Amino acid sequence: MAKKKLNIGMVGYGFMGRTHSNAFAQAQHFFDLNYEPVLKAACARNEEKLKPFAAQWGYESIETDWRKLIARKDIDLVDIASPNDTHMEIAIAAAKAGKMVMCEKPLGRNAKESKKMVDAVAKAGVANMVWYNYRRVPAVTLAKQLIDEGKLGKIFHYRAKFLQDWTISADLPQGGQGLWRLDVGVAGSGVTGDLLAHCIDTAMWLNGSIDSVTAATETFIKKRKHSLTGKVEPVGIDDASLFLARFANGSLANFEATRYARGHKALYTFEINGEHASIFWDLHDLHRLQYFDHGDEGRTRGWRSLHITDGDHPYMAKWWVPGLQIGYEHTFIHQAADFIDSLGKRKPASPTFKDAYATDLVTDAVLKSAKSGRWERPKT
Repeated sequence: MAKKKLNIGMVGYGFMGRTHSNAFAQAQHFFDLNYEPVLKAACARNEEKLKPFAAQWGYESIETDWRKLIARKDIDLVDIASPNDTHMEIAIAAAKAGKMVMCEKPLGRNAKESKKMVDAVAKAGVANMVWYNYRRVPAVTLAKQLIDEGKLGKIFHYRAKFLQDWTISADLPQGGQGLWRLDVGVAGSGVTGDLLAHCIDTAMWLNGSIDSVTAATETFIKKRKHSLTGKVEPVGIDDASLFLARFANGSLANFEATRYARGHKALYTFEINGEHASIFWDLHDLHRLQYFDHGDEGRTRGWRSLHITDGDHPYMAKWWVPGLQIGYEHTFIHQAADFIDSLGKRKPASPTFKDAYATDLVTDAVLKSAKSGRWERPKT
C-alpha cells in the first residue's frame, strides 16, 4: 500500500539546511513511517548557490521567494532553516496558509516574537516542531528515561556548559552570510540564544521548569566591521554568558556559554546529581553516558561508562548491530522521524513551538538579569 507523501519546502541552504535535508532523506530508510517525506522545493534568495544545493540533495524544484513557496499547493510542510530574523514572519505566514511548520532554534529572536509564532500555529491548528536536536541523542534520551524512572531520586544539581572559540579574532567582521550570528539585529542575542538555548532546552526537558536566574554577560570585542555596510559598528551580541538558576523542583544549576574558550570548537556537557545517582554527558563522546549509582556494592562502586549502542537503548534498534555507534547527523534523523510519526496522533512530537517559547522566556530572563544585576523570573 502506497504511503501518503509529505511534501517538504526547505527555507535555507546553509549548515542547517543540509542537516535537515539529510534527516528527511534518511528517515524513511531506517524508520517505519506512515508518510513518505518528499524534498519538493528548496528556497533561498541566492539562486546561484541554491541551484547546486537543491541538485545535490534531490529537491524537485526551487524558489527564490519564501512567499511563493508558502503559496504552493504542493507544499505540506515548511521547514525554516534560515537566519533568526526570518523565523517569525515565515512561520506565521506558513501557519496562516495551513502548512505544518518546523523551525530551527531559537524559535524567535526573543520571547515576544516566539509568542506570536506560538499563537499562529495554535490558531491554525497545524503541526509544529523546533529543531532542538540534542534531545534525540540516544544517550541523552536514556538520561531522560533514567530520571523519569526515579533512578536519580531527588535532583540537587544541574550544570551545563557549551564552549567554542571561533570569534576570538578582532579582525572577524559581523553580519552577512556565515557571520550573521554576530549581528544582533539578525541573531537577537549571542551565545545566550545560540548555545545556551540548547543547554536550557535540554535542562528543562530533563529536570523541569526553571524558576529564576541571575546572570552575567560580556562582549569582549566592542566594535567590528560590518560585512554588509563596510563600516565599523558596535557589537550588540553577548560573546560570553554565565548564569545561576533555581529549578521549580528545588535543584540549583549553573550554565556557561562562550565563543572565547580557546581550544574548544563545540564542547557541550551536562552533569546531574541526585540523591541516588549522577549522570554526565559530553557531546564529544555523544554515544556514551557516564553513570554513577550509589546503590552499587561498595567495593565496586564507581562511575560507569555506558556505551549506548544496544538494541534496548533509545533509537539504536533502528541502526546497526550492538557496538557500532552513530553520530551528530542521526539526531536530526531521529527528530524528523518522530515528527512524521506523530502526524495523525493526538500527542504532538516535542519540542513544539510552545516548548521552545519556554526556552526563549529563560534566555530573555538571563539577558535581563545581566543588565539588572538581580535575580529574574522567566515571565510571559
